[in-house]
Amino acid sequence: MRCAIGLLTFLLSVAASPAVGGAAELRTAPALPPGFSRTAIRSDDSEPVLVPEPGEKAMRFYRSGNALWCVRAFWELFVPALILFSGFSARIRDRVERIRRNWYLTVALYVVSFMVVKYLLDFPLACYQEFFRQHAYGLSNQSFGRWLSHSLTRLGVEIVVGAAFLWAPYWLMRKSPRRWWLHAWMAATGAGALMVFLTPVWIDPLFNRFGPMKDKALEADILALASRAGIPGSRVYEVDKSADTKAVNAYVTGFMGTKRIVLWDTLIAKLDRRELLAVVGHEIGHYVLRHVLQGMFFGSALVLLGFYLFHRISGPLIERYRLRFGFGLVSDIASLPLILLFMSAGSLAVEPLVLAFSRHLEREADRFALEITRDNHASATAEVKLQRENLGVPRPGPFYTLWRSSHPSVAERIEFANSYRPWTNGGAGKYEHLFSSPLKE
Repeated sequence: MRCAIGLLTFLLSVAASPAVGGAAELRTAPALPPGFSRTAIRSDDSEPVLVPEPGEKAMRFYRSGNALWCVRAFWELFVPALILFSGFSARIRDRVERIRRNWYLTVALYVVSFMVVKYLLDFPLACYQEFFRQHAYGLSNQSFGRWLSHSLTRLGVEIVVGAAFLWAPYWLMRKSPRRWWLHAWMAATGAGALMVFLTPVWIDPLFNRFGPMKDKALEADILALASRAGIPGSRVYEVDKSADTKAVNAYVTGFMGTKRIVLWDTLIAKLDRRELLAVVGHEIGHYVLRHVLQGMFFGSALVLLGFYLFHRISGPLIERYRLRFGFGLVSDIASLPLILLFMSAGSLAVEPLVLAFSRHLEREADRFALEITRDNHASATAEVKLQRENLGVPRPGPFYTLWRSSHPSVAERIEFANSYRPWTNGGAGKYEHLFSSPLKE
């Protein structure tokens, strides 16, 4: 269930960081659209930004992250397989059936029991990955109590969502054994869209405080940029992520009426105004180019394929191992770990495709940001800070690119920012027709 919803809520986020410090000779800034605050332009802005070499700590973080990814991938397959082949899932079902004979309550009680068991099995690895490792590399401000509170809150949200939605595919399996996969896909698409819509207003505030921008002058600049992109009255939020992390980030989230741009307070604290506007231009690009909607359609197509393939292979698989599984039909709620096992394996198989699609959208958002701000230097220096603050590696290897990288590499983004200037030769950008007014020269 979590894998399916995860594909349907395929949200694209991007990290960015602050500007290079130090004094520099000033020169006249280029004309900006009405509503922008002028910011000093440095004398070295015409020079390309060099791709920095990663530090020793960043390389250790990168290599250990690759190893941890492999461990995590194995664990996501091992845990549901263990629960399934040991017959433990069937024993959970038998116990909850003795508590209540009502089918709907049996499903809900099973979901609660299964998710608690899985949470406990996942806890040591999650605790290391999300808390101890982040502190070991100096990326976290969280106390253990706050981390545990957030972890338990996520568990509660997953239980509520699972109990609210999981009965539907099992009911469809019972009522339409041959076409359940198609009907379940339609239901999952609707549920995924609902979760994308509700997450910014109901789920995200459970973990951090979201509010208006504290710097009103900066907010005015951001709103002016958004207005020029054709989205007047945009929602821009500042979130207190400094309570949890030292990393920096910004993202666009939500759907229709809940769509918004979110800036971490760590990002605002470390970026200068030009770099922050370059980052916001990227997020506005996601917004204007409807990348969230594209991601939802893409995820929905993958879920449809996954449901159909599972429908084709689940019957023979259950028939072969029914004595070990403890159930003979996929419509038995005890088959949930089988579904999760298939979804985890399927996610691994399609991950390179998903990430390649994500990198394409991120590159187009970078292009949009460069065209709407024409501040190539600030875009590039923001990527330099991204690498420094988040312990990034500018040129990761093929394994990382294929299986872990949702964004173009830092080096690719810096080099693109250095070179993409179609307007210097009198040309037009790919997305300039979307802007309400041209930049003044």
